[in-house]
Amino acid sequence: MTDTENAATDAPERPIRDEDGAIDTALVEQVSQALLLSDLTTLRAVVADMHEADLGALLEALDPEERTRLISLLGRDFDFTALTEVDDSVREEILETLSPETVAEGVRDLDTDDAVYILEDLDEADKQEVLDRLTPAERIVLQQGLDYPEGSAGRRMQSEILAVPAFWTVGQTIDHLRQTDDLPERFFEILVADPAHHFVGSVPLDRLLRTRRPVEIATLVDEDSRSVKATDDIEDVARLFQRYNLIAVPVVDQASRLVGVVTIDDIVDVIEEAADDDVKQLGGVNADEELSDPVREIARSRFSWLFVNLFTSFLAAAVMSLFEAQLSQVVALAILAPVVASQGGNAATQTMTVAVRALATQELGGWNLRRFVTREMIVGLINGVGFALITGLVAALWFGSQGLGVVIAIAMVVNLLAAAMAGVAIPVLLDRFGIDPAVASGTFVTTVTDVVGFFSFLGVAAIWLAHA
Repeated sequence: MTDTENAATDAPERPIRDEDGAIDTALVEQVSQALLLSDLTTLRAVVADMHEADLGALLEALDPEERTRLISLLGRDFDFTALTEVDDSVREEILETLSPETVAEGVRDLDTDDAVYILEDLDEADKQEVLDRLTPAERIVLQQGLDYPEGSAGRRMQSEILAVPAFWTVGQTIDHLRQTDDLPERFFEILVADPAHHFVGSVPLDRLLRTRRPVEIATLVDEDSRSVKATDDIEDVARLFQRYNLIAVPVVDQASRLVGVVTIDDIVDVIEEAADDDVKQLGGVNADEELSDPVREIARSRFSWLFVNLFTSFLAAAVMSLFEAQLSQVVALAILAPVVASQGGNAATQTMTVAVRALATQELGGWNLRRFVTREMIVGLINGVGFALITGLVAALWFGSQGLGVVIAIAMVVNLLAAAMAGVAIPVLLDRFGIDPAVASGTFVTTVTDVVGFFSFLGVAAIWLAHA
């Protein structure tokens, strides 16, 4: 054994992640040093048994050129599943530097859902080059997944399924499981199909193992088993999982023939991605933006919404200019006007956030919409009255004017009611017109509360000054 091998063997095992859950810095440095020295023994010792999620985090922590070198040095020892765990921009950057032969070899042993997830990032020419280097059977399975629409269940399903005929007995089924080598890596139920491979139902593994061997599978089938079509939107499938506490669901084609299965691990990723997109879009950030994106791309993607926000800010400023005489007459109005607008903006954002989330989960419609609007208007009124008393009292004491306190109190009630209405109405209207409410709601809601806030406060103030 060489000194390098002894060092790798005798070295204490390093922690993979620190207390905050980030990849350990010392581990990254160790891998970087091994890459610099082309120390394959150390690399294998460190990376070989690493979970794909940790390996993905390690790839993101390495420099771009080190990522490609790590994959090249490890060869077949590199788990390509790790590429499903990294940011999209990192994965695309890695795939651009790898040869079609390397990618084809890497995806060959993956589940179809992971292989499709990696290949869909390639342009058509590179994708075809990779597929051409696979066997016909492998190519057909992957091409089938790639042919389904982006964001569909067909893109997320794994084609490796376990299906048996209804006339088999429990004993035959168990023997089949023991004797078959190419079973899915993990499965939680036995799918049942007719001779034409149409989905009939499913049998949970616990029910199968509790039943005597001579019993026919047909008697154990749960005929209420749910299935989804390959063309169904994957977010709709995720809601099905949430609603019925599913672990896996079979996927069928338009003729109800079994073509795959979607499992809970993929659905967790879908739910996380959807929530991540909503949070980004509510802030006016591109849903595809990642921490690893270049500065130029981030600046360009954010510019458009900042420009829209600038335009709407000028609109609010134009409303204030209508009351230029009153503002020059009473300086306190200029000081207090932003308070009303800001409070309305915050209240509207609260309502808008709940409304957008409810729309995304399909909870806002029909009688539920009416109840939600009523609830938010009552909340707006209660908070409006509460803050009217607080701001009215503060303004009266601060500027020594009871009239000014009444003005801001009235404006606060009006603006918080407008905020409640805008927070619901704008996301719902955008959704009805086919515009993603998570993307566009924030700017329009803020504009409404600014305009209404300034107009109500300064308008009431103008009436008060006229009669003072």
